[in-house]
This record gives sequence, C-alpha cells and structure tokens, in this order.
Amino acid sequence: MNTLWERMGSVMGYDEKLIENEKLIEGLKKKAQKLRRDVIISMGVGVAGHIGGSNSSADIVAALYFYKMKHDPKNPKWKERDRFLLSKGHVGILQYAALAESGYFPVEDLKHTKEIGSYLQGHPDVQKTPGIEAGTGSLGQGLSIGLGMALGQRLDHLDSRTYVLVGDGEIAEGQIWEAAMAASAFKADNLTAIVDRNRLQANGKTKERFDTGDIMAKFLSFGWHVIEINGHDMREILGALDEAEMVKGVPTAIIANTVKGKGVSFAENVVGYHNGMLTEETYRQALQELTEQEQEA
Repeated sequence: MNTLWERMGSVMGYDEKLIENEKLIEGLKKKAQKLRRDVIISMGVGVAGHIGGSNSSADIVAALYFYKMKHDPKNPKWKERDRFLLSKGHVGILQYAALAESGYFPVEDLKHTKEIGSYLQGHPDVQKTPGIEAGTGSLGQGLSIGLGMALGQRLDHLDSRTYVLVGDGEIAEGQIWEAAMAASAFKADNLTAIVDRNRLQANGKTKERFDTGDIMAKFLSFGWHVIEINGHDMREILGALDEAEMVKGVPTAIIANTVKGKGVSFAENVVGYHNGMLTEETYRQALQELTEQEQEA
C-alpha cells in the first residue's frame, strides 16, 4: 500500500480522506509559490539569475522536499535519507530555497546568494552547503551520479530512493543516455529521473537547438517505466512520485510538462529569463504576483 490515497484510505473514512488530501495539495501549492518568491529574493536586483528554470521546477521540488523524500535538516548526512540530485545545477537558487524552507539554514541567508564568501553560490557546492549531495553544473552528469548513489543504497540494503531533476535542454548530452542505459541494465528501481520539459534553453527553443524528439519514447526504448504529467498539477506530481515508488525491476522517468518562468507574467516562456536580471520595478512586480498567487493557492 504505497499511494497517498491508499495509505490515507486505510485509516480514515472517504470524506475525511478527501479533506486531508485537499489540505495536503493546498499546502504544497503554497509551498511551491513560496519557493518561487524565495528565488526572486535570492536574485535581488541587477544580478543575473535563473528565474525560468527555477520557476518551472518549483512544484516538483516542493513535492519532493515537503511530501515524498525522507530527509533530516538536523542530520543532513543521515544514512537512510533519500537523495536529490539537481542535475540542472544552474537553478541552484531553487534548491537553496527548498533547503532553507526545510530548515537546513536560515531563510534570511538567501539574500546573500552569489556574494563573495557566501556558502550559496551560483551552482550547488557539496563542500559548503548543507543538504547538497553533489556539485552539479556541468550539464549531463547528474543522472550518472544519481545512478551510482541508487546502486550504493541498494548495496547497503537501504530502503531509500534517489531522485534526479534533469533539464530538457540538458538531455542533448550523451552522458544522460549512457546513464539511462546503465540504470536499466542494473535494474535500478530506486532511481527516478524527472525531466523538466519547459521546451526552452539558454539560446532558444530546445526543438530548434538540439531536437531530442520524443523523450518518452527514448526512455521507454532504454527500458524505463515512463510517466508523463503536467508539472504544475500537484495531484499529478504526487501520483507520479507514488507510482514510481511502486515500480519494481526498472527505473522510472517522469516527463513533467512545464512553463519556463511559471508564476511571473513577464518571464513566462521568455528565453531572456533563462538567466536574466531584475530591475527594481520587475523585482517588486514579481514578488507581488507571486505573493498574490500564494494567497490564492
């Protein structure tokens, strides 16, 4: 009995289950909006930052940190923890937001992101930042690292999982598919790859830069279990994560269709905000929009 709905249904009546489910969904939606606000605060004014890919992944990251993953902010190296690899390491400000909101370090420290001497730099640093599992930033490497961690968990007989968030521009890197082939060969069913499919990368549309074609078909051809979802629908995200946990004998890929810059009107589907700067005006506008959405969630 692994799904959220089955677990809750076993201990309470149908009406109670629906109420609790709705509370969970509402709470996670608000948390995702909070992460988006934290991303804007981390960027500040006049400093380039990855709004686009951070905001497209916020719902997924909120579901992982505040629903699915086993982790302990007071003991970041807890052996039985689940692992999260941010393969698209350039959106480190999103992971910092999740770590801060989880209690790994003060939320106030987000304002010092990318400052000289700060432990919160442009890409995750496993040696400086609590809660980071590996240094990422050179695209295409996270799935290989995650596979190694998943196999290590299995060798240690741990009931733990590894989750890797991958960008859809990143999957043009060949190492991703080497890892995909190896994960299938090793039957790494405790490994879940989540592809943030926002269809934009640094220099334009992914289809026009390096067209990777049918991503779902590719993972299927490598022997993975594949789920396609709306990456902003919290019910679909939770359902996919629960489904992945039940799959045996093969790794799971979740293809999450998302909107680059989600939640900030002037940044949505705009290539320039892959790594863009905010003015005083756009900074205030972004915070206002996200605050209103958080209240409505």
